[in-house]
Amino acid sequence: MSEAAAPWRGYERGERGYRRIVLALFAAGFATFTHIFGAQAVLLQLEDDLGVSASSAALTVSFTTIGVAVSVLPWASIADRLGRTTAMRISISVAAALGFVIPLMPTFELIVLARFLLGLSLGALPAVAMAYLAEEVSRKWLSVAAGTFIAGNILGGVLARLTAGVIADLAGWRVGIIVVSGLGALAAAAFVVSVPKARGYSRSAHGGHSMSTRLRYIFSHPQVLALYVQGFFIMGLFSAIYNYLGFHIVRDPLDLPVSFVSFLFLAYLAAMVSSRMAGSLVRRFEPLHIILSGLGTMVIGSAMMLSPVLPIVIVGLVVFTFGCFTAQPVASMLTGQIPEIGRSQATALFQIAWLGGSAVLGWSLGLVFESAGWTSTIALVIVLVGVSAVVAVFGLGVLAKYRPTPPIAAVDGLVLNAKGVDTDSA
Repeated sequence: MSEAAAPWRGYERGERGYRRIVLALFAAGFATFTHIFGAQAVLLQLEDDLGVSASSAALTVSFTTIGVAVSVLPWASIADRLGRTTAMRISISVAAALGFVIPLMPTFELIVLARFLLGLSLGALPAVAMAYLAEEVSRKWLSVAAGTFIAGNILGGVLARLTAGVIADLAGWRVGIIVVSGLGALAAAAFVVSVPKARGYSRSAHGGHSMSTRLRYIFSHPQVLALYVQGFFIMGLFSAIYNYLGFHIVRDPLDLPVSFVSFLFLAYLAAMVSSRMAGSLVRRFEPLHIILSGLGTMVIGSAMMLSPVLPIVIVGLVVFTFGCFTAQPVASMLTGQIPEIGRSQATALFQIAWLGGSAVLGWSLGLVFESAGWTSTIALVIVLVGVSAVVAVFGLGVLAKYRPTPPIAAVDGLVLNAKGVDTDSA
């Protein structure tokens, strides 16, 4: 029976293949965020040890995300040729090895360069993970599986930040990064062993359109573009808050010890709850409403972090984090569902958007913090959340009915529609 007559239905929840995919993508998300954000917990130690400013120290995070951002499209193309799982296995294995090299670098400049190379090696995971899920998991369980992937990101981020911070206080930031790299390597091994071979990917459905055709289609899609704006602002502001809140609380008026900063990252656990919740809610409510509720929650949390009272600041960080990971998983999931062609490229571009936001806003808001203080930084955060909400309303609401027509493609002499079906015989 032909593939067109019997398309792959996707793994159902409870099947062995579904469990393997969930475990593998959880491990992939864990490893990715471990490598990207482990350095975030040692920014204060980098400032002291290497004599750099807060915004310069944050470049160790920003250059990693830049590396990922510039590599996701090439990795997406590689994945279309080598296969989803092969590309992700290569990516996560190389990143695991590079993680141990970074703390051996003698100067700040070499550390930043090594972090950039780490980002380049990681690109396949964010580039194709969501497209892989969309192709391998039954549509009715996709939101739940995607939520589990996001939960892996979150847990990796929490443990990396907490572990690196605590160990850095005891033995120095280099030892902290080595231990975190070990966590990433263990997660990489779990991914390589457990990820099942792709069954839902069809070269005729994806490879029949040229790269330029796929990109033109994606960039003409208002919903997809609106989702990219969400990724840029949500994760960019998230990165900025977690980069600079530690510098804020060790200064007046809170004046807390540096050793306390690592424990702030426990607030990140709120993201595990909200991401799973968002995955369930999207099956019952309009995605736009969920995204807007997440953005509103971010505003409330931001305002609370203006307080001079530490418990209110901590609760505000939890609320802010909850809002980020209510909106972000929904936007990420939709980029793997909405486009009818070029899903690898669409999801890769979403990764570029949020990674670019993390790099640009994660660094530039530090300049605002250093020159104008915490209050001005939070005010700008709230304004940018508002911009993101306006774009969401127009792109996902007002313009929701406008969907560009997928182009046809020629493959082996056949004229195919976006789903890879021969239009002459259909």
